[in-house]
Amino acid sequence: MNTIESQPSLLGLSQRIPPSNQQAEQALLGALLANNKAYERVSEFLAPEHFVDPVHGRIFAATARRIEAGQLADAVTLKAEFEHSGVLDEVGGTTYLAQLLGAMVGIINAGEYGRAIYDAWLRRQLIDLGETVVNNAFGAGTELDGRAQIEIAEQELFNLAERGGGDGGFITFERALTEAIQNAERAFHRSGGVSGLSTGLRDLDKKTGGLHPSDLVILAGRPGMGKTALATKIAFGAARAIQAEGRAADPNVVPRGSVAMFSLEMSAEQLATRLLAEEARISGDRIRRGDIGQKDFDRFVQVSREIGSLPLHIDDTPAITLSAMRTRCRRLARTKGLSLIVVDYLQLMRPAAGARPENRVLEISQITQGLKAIAKELAVPVLALSQLSRAVESREDKRPLLSDLRESGSIEQDADVVTFVYRDEYYLQQRAPKQLGFENEEKFHSAVEKWQRDMEQVHNRAELLIEKNRHGATGKIDLYFEGEFTRFADLDLHHDGD
Repeated sequence: MNTIESQPSLLGLSQRIPPSNQQAEQALLGALLANNKAYERVSEFLAPEHFVDPVHGRIFAATARRIEAGQLADAVTLKAEFEHSGVLDEVGGTTYLAQLLGAMVGIINAGEYGRAIYDAWLRRQLIDLGETVVNNAFGAGTELDGRAQIEIAEQELFNLAERGGGDGGFITFERALTEAIQNAERAFHRSGGVSGLSTGLRDLDKKTGGLHPSDLVILAGRPGMGKTALATKIAFGAARAIQAEGRAADPNVVPRGSVAMFSLEMSAEQLATRLLAEEARISGDRIRRGDIGQKDFDRFVQVSREIGSLPLHIDDTPAITLSAMRTRCRRLARTKGLSLIVVDYLQLMRPAAGARPENRVLEISQITQGLKAIAKELAVPVLALSQLSRAVESREDKRPLLSDLRESGSIEQDADVVTFVYRDEYYLQQRAPKQLGFENEEKFHSAVEKWQRDMEQVHNRAELLIEKNRHGATGKIDLYFEGEFTRFADLDLHHDGD
């Protein structure tokens, strides 16, 4: 019954005339033919396919081609060109070219005519997209479920918005200088000279100036190095910095800004348990086994109350697509404010719904390009974790190199900063001497003593290797790592890292 009742309204919609502005098209073409300088007013955003009348699109294309080649484009030269290509009659002949000149109102209005043409095209695209969404929802020629259809529609809308955005163009040097001075001023007033968002790690902030808007930062490492723990530490430190800055401005106002963490491997509950374990200094393994006393549990509850108000949001959707991530980040930016996006990890992501890349390298390239686009669009840093290839394991020195990034070409190219987390202790533990490999007891004990000395030197030590940095220096940062709590901290050579 409902389906039958809905049909007349759908038919009514289909019988409407799509938006167009033939008069503006004629007036613009007349202005271009009368004075080629009018082309400068529309060349940046208008294209032949934006005209509703294909004849107008063809005339505009020919006019643009001649002007961009430094040639005169008027009724006489276009007549000769169309005659030579045998399409003069198809564009209305000399009579119609003369009519276009008569339709010209004034070249000063050329920009307005162009925007009217473009706006009509944009609305026609929206109508086409809407019809596709309706047809897909009715199940016409598609096997995609509802969620996949939503993602495809969102992606198409985003693509249209990108093409339809009037943003871009030149920024005056004066404005660019003003923004640079403002960044320097922020660094001057903040402790430690941090102009960007603090990571909560002193030496990392000192080296990079914090996390900066529009940057794509890659944090890579082999399994067992602690990528997730370090990313969580940074997300947590950034959330604390946002909260502290907001409260310093006004203790009664909820801070505008937040951290979005997309955890594709661990659930939100697992991530929260890890954060609590780090802050409460209670082993996560003991928490999972229930091996905690009343004192530990009370500490657990107390810490949860202390950190519960942090502006940190976790999304644990597995294999999330770029379009879904973009939509959720936009929504969070609009409602709560957004300061940082963390992705754990990019190889578990999928490109836009409906996209079918030819190979894995192309798929990763689409993902990294998409993450960089999100960073630029929302003007926030994106910290994305990445796996490393097994090539690391075959070398004597297992410190990662840029070439060890899986599908490294696209990741290295799109990233503004590439960092690697490395722990010598992890590999040294695996190389503990075994008695069977030695001729006698004395040599075995000597090897064990050397191994123990080496272990003492690297115990609770980690390295963060900055191998690419578009904005500053590269190099090594030494960090403190507590394996029991999977906790990273600043390394204090005189204390235990607290």
